[in-house]
Amino acid sequence: MQANDRLMTLIVLAALLLALVIWIVTTLRRSIYGPVQTGLYFINRVITRILWRTEVRGHVDLPLSQGGVIVCNHRASIDPWFIQLASERMVHWMVAAEYFPVPLAGWLLRFMQAIPTRRGGVDTASTRAAIRYAAEGHLVGMLPEGRINDTPAVLLPARPGAILVALKARVPIVPCYIEGAPYDGTVWGCFLMSANVRLTVGRPIDLSPYFDQPLTPALQAELILHVMRQIARLGGHDNFEPTLAGRRWKPELADAEVLAP
Repeated sequence: MQANDRLMTLIVLAALLLALVIWIVTTLRRSIYGPVQTGLYFINRVITRILWRTEVRGHVDLPLSQGGVIVCNHRASIDPWFIQLASERMVHWMVAAEYFPVPLAGWLLRFMQAIPTRRGGVDTASTRAAIRYAAEGHLVGMLPEGRINDTPAVLLPARPGAILVALKARVPIVPCYIEGAPYDGTVWGCFLMSANVRLTVGRPIDLSPYFDQPLTPALQAELILHVMRQIARLGGHDNFEPTLAGRRWKPELADAEVLAP
């Protein structure tokens, strides 16, 4: 009797293992990512759904061949993890260059083809890379606040870099709002915290009426304020009025000229 029980247990385990192998092979064949990227994407889904109980409202509604710039508020170091749940495609995030030398974090950032950027002013090299990705049909992720918002304010003052990238690449902007992201003041502390996160994805903002207009600082300021209002409204803050970041963040006409094709 015990021999039969052991045989049945082995059969059940073998069937489960076979089912797992079939699922993995099927997932890899359907995935647009490579094997390792698919594995990381799966891990991302498990952690965000189970540990942080993430609810996603909406989807990045762009054709697979359409480039775009995704923008959202910045509440934690893992905000890009939530955004990835709303898209089947990899998002190339612009990330502060100081994180790339960190052993594990740097490897992940390079592997996921993040774009290193300097804090302060306009980083011409990273901006060119972002424009190229978006123009070639990829998704680029940007955080207009520039740093994690650990204040009671709905949004921090915005920098207009996302507008520069979107207009140069001639792509739409997709606004998103993240609520409830875990943050304890450190980069890794969120992985030791549970949370109830809600991601709301807005409709793409069509910037085509502005593609052929002069890329002036005034136009960039006007459009980024409009985008920030849309982000705030996704969070239920209909009356919020965003502001621009300090003078040193405003791209001058010379910067636009440097980035001209």
